[in-house]
Amino acid sequence: MDPNIAEVLLSPFTLALFGLCIGSFLNVVIHRLPLMLERGWKQESADLLGVKAEEVESITLARPRSRCPACRHAITWRENLPVVSYIVLRGRCSACSNRISPRYPIVEIITGVLFGLVGWHFGAQPVALLWCGFAAVLVALAGIDWDTTLLPDNMTLPLLWAGLIASALGWTIGLEDSVWGAVAGYLSLWSVYWLFKLITGKEGMGFGDFKLLAAVGAWLGVKMLLPVVLAASLIGALVGIAMKLNAALREGHYVPFGPFLAGAALLVMLAGQTRVLGWLGWS
Repeated sequence: MDPNIAEVLLSPFTLALFGLCIGSFLNVVIHRLPLMLERGWKQESADLLGVKAEEVESITLARPRSRCPACRHAITWRENLPVVSYIVLRGRCSACSNRISPRYPIVEIITGVLFGLVGWHFGAQPVALLWCGFAAVLVALAGIDWDTTLLPDNMTLPLLWAGLIASALGWTIGLEDSVWGAVAGYLSLWSVYWLFKLITGKEGMGFGDFKLLAAVGAWLGVKMLLPVVLAASLIGALVGIAMKLNAALREGHYVPFGPFLAGAALLVMLAGQTRVLGWLGWS
C-alpha cells in the first residue's frame, strides 16, 4: 500500500469513523445473534423430539430490516446513521416517539474510540485492521454476555483461530507465545472453575469464559494473561459491589465475567506489552 494512502485510510480519525459504522453493525449482532442461536436450538430440539417447532419470523443479521420494537416502524438509512441519527431524533422513534435505548450510540462511540486508539497505537499499517477486528469482536461478545450471560462458540472460537493464524503468518506475536497463551488462557480459568465447584458445589463461571481467555491469550500472548485477569477481576468486583449497593443486582444473580475480560484485554492491548510488564516489574 502506498504510504501516503495508508496515512489517510489508516489514520486514527479515519479508523474512528469506520469504527462508528462497525459499532452500528455490532448493535445488530448483540441483539440478533442470541435470538438466532435460541431459535436454532429450539429447532434442533424439536427435530430430535419429532415435534413441530413453533413458527417464528426468520431472522438473520441482515434480514429483516431493523424496526422500532414498539410500533414496528422500519428504520430508514437516514435514521440509522451512527450517533448522528440518535441526536437528530433526540433519542426517540420518528414514527411513535418511543424512546430509543442510549446503548445504541454508546456501543457505536465505544467502537469508534477503540478503532481510533488502535490506529494511534499501531500506526498507519495494515496490521491495525487486524487489531480493529479483535476489538470489534470483543465489544460484541461483551454486549452479548452482559445481556444473556452467553459467550457464543461461533464468536469465541473463530477469534481464537484468527489469533493463532495471525501469529503463524507473522502478523502479530510469535506463534509459540500465541499457542501457549491460548493453552494457558483456557486451562487457567478451567482450573479455577473446577476448584471453585469442588469447594462450594456451585459453578462460578461458564465455559465460554475459558474460550474467551484462550482467544485473548492467542492474540496477546501468555505473559499478558495475568494482567488481563487481574484487571478484569478488579473492575468486575468494583462494578458488582456498586450494583449491589444500588440494588441493581438482584439476590441470587451475578455479574457476567466476559465483559470485564474483554475490557481488560482491550486495555492491556492498547497499553502494550512493554508498558504492562514494566508496571508489574517483569520487564
